[in-house]
Amino acid sequence: MFEFLKQLTNPESIIHYGGLWLLLFVVFAETGLFIGFFLPGDSLIFISGLLCATKPHLLNTSIFLLIGLLICSAVLGNIVGYWFGKKTGENLFQKKDTFLFRKKHLETTKLFYSKHGGKALILGRFLPIIRTFAPILAGVIQVDFKRFMFYNIVGAILWITSLTSLAFFLGKEFPQIENYIGYIVIGLITITTIPVLITYLKNRKK
Repeated sequence: MFEFLKQLTNPESIIHYGGLWLLLFVVFAETGLFIGFFLPGDSLIFISGLLCATKPHLLNTSIFLLIGLLICSAVLGNIVGYWFGKKTGENLFQKKDTFLFRKKHLETTKLFYSKHGGKALILGRFLPIIRTFAPILAGVIQVDFKRFMFYNIVGAILWITSLTSLAFFLGKEFPQIENYIGYIVIGLITITTIPVLITYLKNRKK
């Protein structure tokens, strides 16, 4: 189980061993299941676009179909997260910490949501942890479903399209960039984690 979870945090392994379907499942899980917060969403999506340009044998699909399927997975994931939050309600804040659940993640998301409102569902797409718990929190506070779906779809389109298109372009123009995937992953993790860390530290200070 530990080895399996370790592979799920490695974007290249996910695509290499699971192909397109595991890629779609991981994107769905990270945006729809509260246990998916540890999955490598940004780096996985970026690398999928990169490999689609440099190693089409790993992802035997066009970039347009890849983007469309990823958007569908992200949208469906958020719908499941919203439904889960609506069913569990405020009781979720009373849940004790477990190996796969940390109440502080939900509280950090609540602070982020109170600051940005519905836009948190769009901005949160680009931030780890926030993108997992934002739709759940929207369900908990019972955001109007039509309003939720608007932010859900817009956020998914912006998130998926920007990362995959940029990666695909770089892969086509600079094929040698695939030799630096490790550095790219570290860079993406660092860039996307900083805002979440700042939000958490400010909340803790208060």
